[in-house]
Amino acid sequence: MTKLRYLISTLAFAGLAFAQAATQTADEKIAALQAAVASAQTAGDNAWMLTSSALVLLMTGPALALFYSGLVRRKNVLGTMMQSFILMAIVTVLWAFVGYSLAFGEANPFIGDLRYAFLSGVGGAPQSDYAATIPHLTWMVYQCMFAIITPGLICGAYAERMKFSGMVLFSSLWLLLVYCPMAHMVWGKGGMFNAFLGGSIPAYDFAGGTVVHITSGVSALICALVLGPRKGYGREPMKPHSLVLSFIGACMLWVGWFGFNAGSALSAGSLASSAFVATHFGAAAATLGWLLAETLKSGKPSVLGGISGAVAGLVAITPASGFVTPMAALVIGFAAGIFCFMMCAIVKNKFGYDDSLDAFGVHGMGGTLGAILTGVFATNQINTAIKGPAGLVDGNPGQITNQLIATAVAWGLGLVGTFVLLKVTDMITGVRVTADEEQDGLDLSMHGEEGYSLES
Repeated sequence: MTKLRYLISTLAFAGLAFAQAATQTADEKIAALQAAVASAQTAGDNAWMLTSSALVLLMTGPALALFYSGLVRRKNVLGTMMQSFILMAIVTVLWAFVGYSLAFGEANPFIGDLRYAFLSGVGGAPQSDYAATIPHLTWMVYQCMFAIITPGLICGAYAERMKFSGMVLFSSLWLLLVYCPMAHMVWGKGGMFNAFLGGSIPAYDFAGGTVVHITSGVSALICALVLGPRKGYGREPMKPHSLVLSFIGACMLWVGWFGFNAGSALSAGSLASSAFVATHFGAAAATLGWLLAETLKSGKPSVLGGISGAVAGLVAITPASGFVTPMAALVIGFAAGIFCFMMCAIVKNKFGYDDSLDAFGVHGMGGTLGAILTGVFATNQINTAIKGPAGLVDGNPGQITNQLIATAVAWGLGLVGTFVLLKVTDMITGVRVTADEEQDGLDLSMHGEEGYSLES
């Protein structure tokens, strides 16, 4: 009897649902279909953006940690890896407290306010100004991954000689007072260079040429100059202890960079595909450009040259990746390979500064070249969000002027901000290890451990 009543009630419910569906108007059916499509798009875009977030984090640890640690001497391997690793923790906490709000809040053209401090109001609903089809929380954490790797890039300039406590303090201050303002100016609503959300000087930076690479690369140069060269630099051989580690790290950077650039499309659509292809083509062309220049200069193409060229191409194509055609990406990449090789192999040697791992030559100069060439090759045939013609390709040479202004501001902020923050850090914790600590190596003197035994 109970089963019979259950069957009757089930049939009645099904009949009622059928009757309701049959009486739906055409507008109601269309609205239901649109809601289903929007839900599917949100799910797909969110899945891509979470994947991209993981890829960008992979760029710091393990990719950058392996790439940089393979280029230093054995006694500094753990210390170099620790610099990348600790930034994953420190920057995340600072980003949650105030960093995200300073970068993406709304206050003035130069820096955000504190509306999102401690992630207030950052939840599952989209923030339509930035990313309309994914949760605000996803957008926030994606941007957090960018904030993590940027000060990590600077570590290459002061490798093997900066105090751990000084590195922690300097990187924390640099994130809040250099990175966050630049991120707001380029990507924040109302930022001075935001081409899509009210910027007074619209400049194009799809994934971080100015925000990430110029600021970190220029800051790296100042770090190298202020700290001075490593003990014995120019007199003793300081060859990479393991190009195998660096090779693995570079390959992982290449893969992770697809999250960096293609993820900046903020959806799983055709723009992501375009940025993905441009990124890959730029890296490939730069590898060939660097190796060609190296072979002409020294007679042999090296493994270090190949992986350095790939990173240079990835850097240069970053600001342009969502705005240029695949053929333009090849041109940008090839030019970056040759240009960055000259900066690292010729200019650095001529002036004698000890940029240990060529952070300035690759990131600072590669980012500068890429930011300017974005103005040359950007086209609204690739990115329809560009309002009106853009770049020489579409007949607007004035865009190059805007790119130059944004580049100059990134340089200025990196130069002045880094110099001041290094001086502040030096007064509080000191920035350079002692001569004995440097001789012993950062692994032992800063962390009391050895990555490699002295006998190995």
